[in-house]
Amino acid sequence: MDIQLDLKGIDPFISSKHTQEKAQLETAYQQLIKRSGKGNDFLGWLDLPNTNESNLIQEINICAKRLQKQSNIVVVIGIGGSYLGSRAVIEALQNPFKLFSKDNDYPQFIFAGNSLSEQYHAQLLDLLDHNEYSIIVISKSGTTTEPAIAFRLLKDHCEKKYGNQNSSERIVVITDQKRGALKQVANENHYQSFVIPDDVGGRYSVLSPVGLLPIAVAGVNISELLHGALEMRSNLMNHSTLSDNIALQYAWNRYLLYQSGKKIELLVSFEPALSYFIEWFKQLFGESEGKENKGIFPAGAVFSTDLHSLGQYIQEGERHLFETFISIEKSGQSLKIPFDSNDLDGLNYIQNKTIHEVNQIAETGTMMAHFDGQVPCFKLIIPELNPTVLGELIFFFEFSCALGGYLLDVNPFDQPGVEAYKNNMFRLLGKK
Repeated sequence: MDIQLDLKGIDPFISSKHTQEKAQLETAYQQLIKRSGKGNDFLGWLDLPNTNESNLIQEINICAKRLQKQSNIVVVIGIGGSYLGSRAVIEALQNPFKLFSKDNDYPQFIFAGNSLSEQYHAQLLDLLDHNEYSIIVISKSGTTTEPAIAFRLLKDHCEKKYGNQNSSERIVVITDQKRGALKQVANENHYQSFVIPDDVGGRYSVLSPVGLLPIAVAGVNISELLHGALEMRSNLMNHSTLSDNIALQYAWNRYLLYQSGKKIELLVSFEPALSYFIEWFKQLFGESEGKENKGIFPAGAVFSTDLHSLGQYIQEGERHLFETFISIEKSGQSLKIPFDSNDLDGLNYIQNKTIHEVNQIAETGTMMAHFDGQVPCFKLIIPELNPTVLGELIFFFEFSCALGGYLLDVNPFDQPGVEAYKNNMFRLLGKK
């Protein structure tokens, strides 16, 4: 297992009396691994990192190669967990500047159906007029408003551009196995389809076809991703003591910080490639813990960019937050700062240091400053960004999040509050 958790930055903020009250943590852990807690009918994600499902993985890879061959753009239609997980992995591992290269081997990814912006979707249709494209549409029911509208638009565009028969080769559906509007459309139009497991909610679905197909189309080795998740799963499921289980350590200390008045968690990284991983984290924890007037508010930042906007508040604002840093040991590059004979910017003192070395020192200095400013800081240390490590990170956060929900005594796998805006919207639109 590649991930390490450093707790030195939060230890002084944890009251010694709370550290003795660990029966609650043991209960939460047993509820999860024995599948006896609230929402236990949605614990199928515990079984998802299964590299033995060779037929499914092979089918996903074959479909991915077909989409790569026929398209220079792939549009992924989905909202929430239906797209955030795959986007997090793709943007963490794909060179963004390859999009401007003529020798790019993989399609450009565009995500639709996650907003109701008319301008965005109109501009997307204009782009697709002049490009070869395919569609991956992801929805368990097929009736969620945002992706359903986007799919109507794109299905109509695809059929007009390629014809009904050829468009069926360009549209892939990921939905319920047996029922739902999208399943019916897939059957009627002979679209290739993959299954969203009944016992897996959207925000825990990245290691199912929901995430694996787009990730494979992007050229990421999904077997390595699953291997990393499986390694983390084995470790967390087989080590039940606080001292040797990093998910228990993280979930428990988050809970103790929450009990002491730290109500906001900032997931931060000094690597911009993790910006959508942070977005995935925000949905995972926000929908899982934020219930019954409880829960830590999940937020995120990318440093050092956001140090020049949020940094002042973090350093000297309300003392109600803590941070979790994802620290990357190696960048995979070696870009050194050159010597300049004039030295007008005063940077010759760091000549020949790599940018990654300077970035790591900036990270250490930031953690020291925030710690001194009474902000507790977790530090998750990973060796580098690769599919295996990302698989470990995904399962680590999923497992920790489920534990966090049980510590708060809420169901980590439903999201009843999401229905409130939908019901008002339907009423205002005149839906019967």
